[in-house]
Amino acid sequence: MCDFFCNFAPKFIWVIMIEILKYCIPALCVLLATWLVMHKFYKSETEKRLWELKRLSQKEISPLRMRAYERLALLLERTTPEHMLIDLNLAEMTPPQVQAHLMQTIRQEYDHNLSQQIYVSDEVWGLIDNAKQQIVAFVNSIAQQMPVGSSALDYAKTLITAYHNNGDTPNEIALQALKDEAKTLL
Repeated sequence: MCDFFCNFAPKFIWVIMIEILKYCIPALCVLLATWLVMHKFYKSETEKRLWELKRLSQKEISPLRMRAYERLALLLERTTPEHMLIDLNLAEMTPPQVQAHLMQTIRQEYDHNLSQQIYVSDEVWGLIDNAKQQIVAFVNSIAQQMPVGSSALDYAKTLITAYHNNGDTPNEIALQALKDEAKTLL
């Protein structure tokens, strides 16, 4: 009887294992297929939500970016010599006073618009920052070149003339880059 069970038991175990595998393998295949479908669906839904969130935020951010471009364009325009000198009473000022006023105007305009850098590319902001540094250096350079006893009017004329005789000014270069970038939003 022992021989019967010893010979029969291994065959019986194999038969049971084969029967179990007949049910487990298809179940595992269905489980894997379900997981793949659910994973793909979840990924697709996540991408849809992110796209929708981005689209909604763009509706709010685009007007802010356009206002930032406008403000930065004003900054570049307001820091040109002729624009900064237009309201000054040059007859009552000396060249150092004009120079000090110009430096203060540049600093105030720049500081007032400093937060706008988050809305423009690093390249454009670099050009704007460079334009500011160049105009500061230019104003100081012209002031140092003025002969002793020069009037504020002479200083202003020299400043405007020299500024426009240098070809493309840093402000114009930065303004063009700003315009080009703003066009990508439209």
